[in-house]
Amino acid sequence: MTATQSSARPGPAPEASAPAPDRLGFVVFITAAAALGGFLFGYDSSVINGAVSGIQDRFGVGDGVTGLIVSSALLGSAVGAALAGRFADRYGRIRVMKAGAVLFGISAVGSMMPFAAWDLALWRVLGGAAIGIASVIAPTYIAEVAPTRYRGRLASFQQAAIVLGIAISQLVNWVLTESAGGDTRGQLLGLEAWQWMLGVCAVPAVVYFVLSSMIPESPRFLISAGRLDEARGVLKEVEGPASDTDARIAEIQGLIASDHRPRFKDLLGGRFGLLPIVWTGIGLSVFQQLVGINVIFYYSSILWQSVGIDQSNSLLISFSSSIINIVGTVIAILLVDRIGRKPLALVGSAGMAISLGACAWAFSSATGSGDDVALPDLQGTVALVAANAFVLFFAMSWGVVVWVMLGEMFPNRIRAAALSVAASAQWIANWAITVSFPSMAGWNLSATYLAYALFAAGSVFFVARFMKETKGVRLEDMG
Repeated sequence: MTATQSSARPGPAPEASAPAPDRLGFVVFITAAAALGGFLFGYDSSVINGAVSGIQDRFGVGDGVTGLIVSSALLGSAVGAALAGRFADRYGRIRVMKAGAVLFGISAVGSMMPFAAWDLALWRVLGGAAIGIASVIAPTYIAEVAPTRYRGRLASFQQAAIVLGIAISQLVNWVLTESAGGDTRGQLLGLEAWQWMLGVCAVPAVVYFVLSSMIPESPRFLISAGRLDEARGVLKEVEGPASDTDARIAEIQGLIASDHRPRFKDLLGGRFGLLPIVWTGIGLSVFQQLVGINVIFYYSSILWQSVGIDQSNSLLISFSSSIINIVGTVIAILLVDRIGRKPLALVGSAGMAISLGACAWAFSSATGSGDDVALPDLQGTVALVAANAFVLFFAMSWGVVVWVMLGEMFPNRIRAAALSVAASAQWIANWAITVSFPSMAGWNLSATYLAYALFAAGSVFFVARFMKETKGVRLEDMG
């Protein structure tokens, strides 16, 4: 499927493949500001890792209810992601960013002071809606303002911000737990440590709102809204005063004239209901979650506690995994525009399958049950190394590649709608993995990791068969 063509469309304008040197810093700034939504995405989605044991003790809930509380944010994320594209096309990218920042702040304060487990779950759903918005609006905005030459690296800011948010959340969790005497239920200024963990998110939410008020609107949205003078100003800011902004505006106008506001029915038409490119986007999103990456970031603290590591040290191990996540993301950012999206995804899939297989083998030697589970020394070492190797392979491949691909793989006429559907599918898959893990781990942890390994192996075939390389292809030429 190719993007809609029109005989009335002007020929391609000279491509602004790189901004003027003095404008690159500005482009990086607005990209980083938009990607702060990714930071909140990472922080708010993974901070629950450190709070899980405190929540279980405070409200006296078991594995099933714990899974529902942890995964409740993901239900909100699916809704937020589904609506974000439509709102972004109607009200603009910046207004949607601000709305997401407000939801992050409200959710943080509410989650900090719940009076019951169901109350906490509702506040987490609200925060999840903000996460879903951030998952759609940041890659959309970045793809639309980034020059083609740097688009892969700038789009990677989203994943870099996500993994930084994850790492900071684990560091904050550890610091707060240590400050409370090594107990997530320890008191700090009248509240328990786990409550502060959830409430700290309000601080970056305020920063996100302020920064989103300082960056320009997407030129594509401004042109679609008829605000040509503003669009011309933004293009000059991004590409430099010497750029041929009139030609770029004419090109985008031609594309918009042949398009219409994306609706769900625009995604229909393939053999299996949806267009093939939409199914590919959904497949990438779902495989990214079915390998079980978020089990590491949502449950790793109680996982390591279950094999004999104390609460404080388990949070420190979670933080070290987050650092590995950052290292892998940096590697991906350096390589995504150099070797391409598809080779990175293939290497990552193979590495994840092997690492998860090693985890499955290690946990097959677990003895005991409940809080008395233990691993032999060799298997314990293999489990820790393999889990971190899995994080590294994911971060240097699927963690970045999927978000880059979702921001650029769809034709212009359906991009926002298709991205919303793909992101919603990602959150639903994330929810399914997250809500099922406590019960599955209680049943057979080795079999659980084996299932994730099989999904990772399946992703090798999916990438080889269905994923098309988008390296160096302009958004206007996507099909």
